[in-house]
Amino acid sequence: MRTQTSRCFAIVPAAGSGSRMKSEQPKQYLSLLGQPLIRHTLAALCAAPVIDRVYVVLSVGDQEWDKHDWRPFGDRLVPLFCGGASRADSVLNGLRAIADDTSEYDWILVHDAARPCLAPWHVESLVRELLHDEVGGILAVPVADTLKREDSTHRVAATVPREGLWQAQTPQMFRNVMLKRALESARNVTDEASAIEAMGLRPRLVRGDPTNLKVTFPLDLHLAEWILQHREDKA
Repeated sequence: MRTQTSRCFAIVPAAGSGSRMKSEQPKQYLSLLGQPLIRHTLAALCAAPVIDRVYVVLSVGDQEWDKHDWRPFGDRLVPLFCGGASRADSVLNGLRAIADDTSEYDWILVHDAARPCLAPWHVESLVRELLHDEVGGILAVPVADTLKREDSTHRVAATVPREGLWQAQTPQMFRNVMLKRALESARNVTDEASAIEAMGLRPRLVRGDPTNLKVTFPLDLHLAEWILQHREDKA
């Protein structure tokens, strides 16, 4: 799965506030099974043999990180206090901060801090499918539900065909140099794939599964807890 000329590194942007969780505490530090939510996320990435190091990009003024014990992760986990105003800014700042430790052709896996249910097989599938890809790609799942577009009165304006539609997840995996150039050119994007697409490239879709849940609303925290408690290792 590895090549001699490229390595894999993970970047976790974690400088946001998570306002939709209706909590004064940043979402990444909310309690999940007795630990900060982000600890589950980082533990999954640090446990992946294919990933050399995990960089978590925190707000410059983060006051919570040092309240927790991260020593079990050793030097596989490196905090970077250089978060920006947006996700794209944070990832780009992170890429610049690790420039001396990475090469242009190393792979960067960007993963949401609020996806604590990442499983080993998610990472393995993504890297296996993309390690020799010319562009890179993302974990995603086909849209299963019927989609509706609303009008200004919150009524259904149209039904949107779901054929060919996928719901993007993370990690999103691209070459270091390609990702950096893409984010420098397209700052107002909500994920890394969008920046790559803006360069005229077509990221590959690697099928994940719905258990790779993103915690966005309060109920999601309970769903994540259930997933982690009931998950069995995939054969």
